[in-house]
Parts: sequence; C-alpha cells; structure tokens
Amino acid sequence: MSQIYTFFFNGKEYYTKQPITLIDLISYFNYNSSLFVLEYNNFICNKNEWSNITVKNKDKVEIVTIVGGG
Repeated sequence: MSQIYTFFFNGKEYYTKQPITLIDLISYFNYNSSLFVLEYNNFICNKNEWSNITVKNKDKVEIVTIVGGG
C-alpha cells in the first residue's frame, strides 16, 4: 500500500501518492517562475533549490508575488 502525502499549496489542501519536487509543483500548475518567490514552510526558498526539495507530508508552499506601486 502506497503512502498518501498531504500538502498545502496557496492555502488549499492537495494529495499525492508520488514524491513531488517544488519545481514539479510549479510546472504542474503552469506558473511563470520569473514572476514570484516561493515560500516553503514559512521560509523563502532559493530558486536554485526548487528541484532539490521534495514536498513532504503536511508541508506548506505559498506563491508570493511582488507588487510595485507608486
């Protein structure tokens, strides 16, 4: 029997049976990675590490966009 992982992405709960990296997650949801930073378990995650970090059970991933104004 395979394990089911629960994780939170942008405040919504998701499930997966297979390991998924942060870059896999961003690609799956078709985000343009040049337009945001990624918060992983309440810490800003370096873009160079996205392919090395596997989402684990109960992890929280948030897309943080930068908004300019004047």
